[in-house]
Amino acid sequence: MKVALGSDHGGYALKQRVIRHLEERGILCEDMGCHSEASCDYPAFGHAVAKAVAGGSCERGIVICTTGIGISIAANKVAGIRCAHCQDSFSAKMTRLHNDANVLALGGGIVGENLALEMVDVFLDTPFSGEEKHLRRVRAIEDL
Repeated sequence: MKVALGSDHGGYALKQRVIRHLEERGILCEDMGCHSEASCDYPAFGHAVAKAVAGGSCERGIVICTTGIGISIAANKVAGIRCAHCQDSFSAKMTRLHNDANVLALGGGIVGENLALEMVDVFLDTPFSGEEKHLRRVRAIEDL
């Protein structure tokens, strides 16, 4: 699996920790920026991750800003992206099982490192259920 990651300055530190964690798990990472804690704008990085996932060069994406909200909105502007802003492991699990989400959004100023890494693992390790009712709903989202 290859995962695209992107953040703004508010999510930079957590993104760096997530990258180390994924590399320890043997998961390939593509860092789409930003590359420092200097103030920057999250839409460009959310968009870059979403394009990598939608285009197929990465299977999943993780985007991080201070709250996770703005960068998730930016990622969801790309066709084919189902970016879920999660603040707990149950949501990270259910968005994979039911929504086949392909990008996870985290708030670097909201969730602690341990919880964030747990959510990342759950998000990456949980398959889509494939149940007919969930397939129908994902297709309805795609048709919007």
